[in-house]
Amino acid sequence: MGAVVQIGDARDANAGLKGMLDLVAEDMGAVNRIILDKAISDVDLIPTLAHHLIDSGGKRLRPMLTIAAAKLIGAKGDGPVRMAAAVEFMHTATLLHDDVVDESDVRRGKKSARIVWGNQASVLVGDFLLGQAFRMMVDVGSLPGLKILSHAAAVIAEGEVMQLAAAKNMATTEDEYLAIINAKTAALFSAAAEVSPALIGRPVEEQAALKSYGRNLGIAFQLVDDALDYGGDSERLGKSVGDDFREGKITLPVILAFRRGTEAEREFWQKALVEGDSGDENLNRAIGLIKRHRTIEATLERARTYGAMAQDALAIFPDSVPRRALLDVVDFCVSRAH
Repeated sequence: MGAVVQIGDARDANAGLKGMLDLVAEDMGAVNRIILDKAISDVDLIPTLAHHLIDSGGKRLRPMLTIAAAKLIGAKGDGPVRMAAAVEFMHTATLLHDDVVDESDVRRGKKSARIVWGNQASVLVGDFLLGQAFRMMVDVGSLPGLKILSHAAAVIAEGEVMQLAAAKNMATTEDEYLAIINAKTAALFSAAAEVSPALIGRPVEEQAALKSYGRNLGIAFQLVDDALDYGGDSERLGKSVGDDFREGKITLPVILAFRRGTEAEREFWQKALVEGDSGDENLNRAIGLIKRHRTIEATLERARTYGAMAQDALAIFPDSVPRRALLDVVDFCVSRAH
């Protein structure tokens, strides 16, 4: 529904990710084996529900960042692999919790776990996966690594609460929204990239550089998601275009359209998002207003700026295959078509 905005060339974007996939293939195989092993439980519903999401085709970008960062700084051993698996379990847990909070019906192109098994089961299995993530962190035996990922878990939860408080609030500013996605999305990207150098005690400037890389990449990633929700392709997104609108989420394209709009347009946004009048007719009008005020383009421009900041953060590292792969991931995230 609505116009599809072509954001880069899909083939070029996927080609950009190929370097990362080739770089981490062997280690990601080990990560996947750990994920399958740690999703096992004597309580039958836990692995059934967990695999509903684990096997649903996510790119596992965050654990790939952990592995690629390890290769960038020459980290050896299985510590990065175990931390990468913990990162993916944290991410999966947040998706299960997100779908309950957002009342989402679809995740990655199929019914969300909460629709199939209910909200209570989704929350509790998410808690199980989060607990397994912390067990893996403890098994690695790195206090700095545990500190980074545990801090990220707390920040992500804070971001969820911030987003809940901002829901249906048209007074939300761009700065406030950026603070939400910095916590809700970018915190795990940042921790995923930073944890490998922390495991082996690399210099603080290297840890800071990878932390900055992950943070800015995560913000860019979320901003592109915001744009795609109003101008993407439902089949490629794995969710319906306009889901954010139907859920009353105040994302950047809406914030900018509200600020740039007329008084009548602001009244429309208030009625549609705050009062919940978010049917198909109003979705079409919302997309029209977003197009009129060019807020998808503005959102993508901001995403490109954060992407450039992520790439600049890697400038302290010499040229290498891992560095080029990490740079290419930024291009993939900013120009992806899904």
